[in-house]
Amino acid sequence: MTETSGTLAPVAAVIRSLWTTYRMLDAANSEDEDELAERRQLCMNLSQTLGTRQLLLNFHDGRPVLILRPPSDLVNFPHPRWPTECEVISDNIQHIEWEPSEPEPFYKPTGDEEAPILAGVEQGHVVYCSDLATKCLYFTCSRVGGSRGFTKSSTSLVNPLDVTLEFESRFESGNLQKAVQVGVYDYELTLRTDMYTEKHTQWFYFRVRNMKAGVTYRFTITNLMKKSSLYSQGMKPLLYSERAAEENRVGWQRTGSRIRYYRNSSQNTDENNDAAISLYLLTWTLQFPYDSDTCYLAHCYPYTYSRLQLYLKQITSNPAVASYCEVRTLCQSLAGNAVYVITITSRGTSQGYVRNRKAVVVTARVHPGETNGSWMMEGFLDFLLGDSDDAKVLRDNFVFKVVPMLNPDGVVVGNYRCSLAGRDLNRNYKTLLKDSFPCVWHTRNMVERLMAETEIVLYCDFHGHNRKNNVFMYGCSGQGNNSIKYQERVFPLMMSKNASNKFSFRSCNFRVQKSKEGTGRIVMWRLGIKNSYTMEATFGGSTLDDRSGTHFSTGDLKSMGFYFCDTLLDFCDPDQTKARNKAEMSAFRKRIKKKMNKNLVTGDNLSMSDLETSTSGSNSSDSDGLPVHLLHQQKDPEVS
Repeated sequence: MTETSGTLAPVAAVIRSLWTTYRMLDAANSEDEDELAERRQLCMNLSQTLGTRQLLLNFHDGRPVLILRPPSDLVNFPHPRWPTECEVISDNIQHIEWEPSEPEPFYKPTGDEEAPILAGVEQGHVVYCSDLATKCLYFTCSRVGGSRGFTKSSTSLVNPLDVTLEFESRFESGNLQKAVQVGVYDYELTLRTDMYTEKHTQWFYFRVRNMKAGVTYRFTITNLMKKSSLYSQGMKPLLYSERAAEENRVGWQRTGSRIRYYRNSSQNTDENNDAAISLYLLTWTLQFPYDSDTCYLAHCYPYTYSRLQLYLKQITSNPAVASYCEVRTLCQSLAGNAVYVITITSRGTSQGYVRNRKAVVVTARVHPGETNGSWMMEGFLDFLLGDSDDAKVLRDNFVFKVVPMLNPDGVVVGNYRCSLAGRDLNRNYKTLLKDSFPCVWHTRNMVERLMAETEIVLYCDFHGHNRKNNVFMYGCSGQGNNSIKYQERVFPLMMSKNASNKFSFRSCNFRVQKSKEGTGRIVMWRLGIKNSYTMEATFGGSTLDDRSGTHFSTGDLKSMGFYFCDTLLDFCDPDQTKARNKAEMSAFRKRIKKKMNKNLVTGDNLSMSDLETSTSGSNSSDSDGLPVHLLHQQKDPEVS
């Protein structure tokens, strides 16, 4: 009895302290960094005092409520959690899916594309500003719905006849920090950098209202950071009209004229600062289809965390699919959003039969702005969970472990590349810091445990690519004789045969670069997975065969998931008599070698040199720089 009392006393003290702090916070209606940090520390103290992670803190009407962690065999789909400094509007934003009747062509330059010189706030006026989320240097705490209290409007019109556009981006995956009107129909836009960093501006997604039909508007994004872009190769931005969706069932469309991507020649840089970042501008014009519509503009087809949750709800509510598919929570992100893992395999007649199956691991959205990865993932899951004979063969012969969204926090807040740690998760798969990088730590741990039970025949991480067209793969080249060295090229080669007008074998690369050692692809390869890849889908479109010069739609991206499954069937023929027949296996290798040699000398005029030295993966050698609070410490060493 005395021991029990001794244990409960510190628990009660921590809970009382927690409650006292919350009442003070609520009374002051303040959430500065020190208070938020103290609140998070109290939560950690509670778990440490109890010696268990089974007790969780939830919140009801702003008050802390102690609840038990749900059993591991249950999965929940709660509303997304945001950093508490983020203002979030309550609008429920959804878009219909739609496929154009014909592939949408690339933009063809006319020679009349202007390169406007920035006017800035000195010559214009700010019509939208949402920069509260940029005030904090590091992540401290999260809650459903972001910051407390009333969310103020970030746009104000002078009078009902005002023709100024109304901007908004404070919704899931939205990204627009500021809009400056520099002409009646001319706007300069600033994107928010990835939270708690000072870089990574590429993804944009925002809402526009109060437009006039038939009027030519110009938008110029002022702070992009990549020196090259597919916008210079014919890629167009995306437009979604709610009225077009309601009246004509038309969804996201490519839009824009007079598109130009160029360096900011008027940028003021510190000559003494070698680390100064050069900025680039994207400008385009467009006409909205309707007066007073609600429209959205985006870099790529949005795919939010909430959409994934809705998709997973449909899976778990389908009894037929649930018979061979389990959805579980792999871990919690920094903000407390669930990272889901899906296990797909047919129920065997015995546990041993299932245990003897080889495994395939597929992941996506480690980079939150690469939404094309999620569309490929949805296509992959649609095929694998379907009722086709090929899908059944795959489920009968493999165990699939799928993590469809590795970085839910980044997806929620509209980041392009980083997590709320301010770091690129795809450079931290070797990390030992489970609490800082839980998503990739638990993914690697899952793979290691799976490898102890069975062979993983293939690992693939789905990505998007901003500088190259088509779909292609990056793999890891082994050392030794050519029969081993080129083994990892077989699967991508087969993909190029199955999807010849979308997948480019010429663009594939198999080098293992030192700067990429922390990526999932290389870490999994080092663990012993011979066929370890990233599959990169362009933000633009195809330059191949009958699809040359056209954009990819969501249907095209989903089809790459289908082709991935189809190629897996070819690559891992489940007919075990073939595997036992050495003569047939030798003949198979010769056929592959013959195909490769033919591909090297004909068709695309592809040489061995091209395979060894094709352009590198992502122009992202600086993608894992220090988060902003550590950068500030370097700039001001006196700051403690």
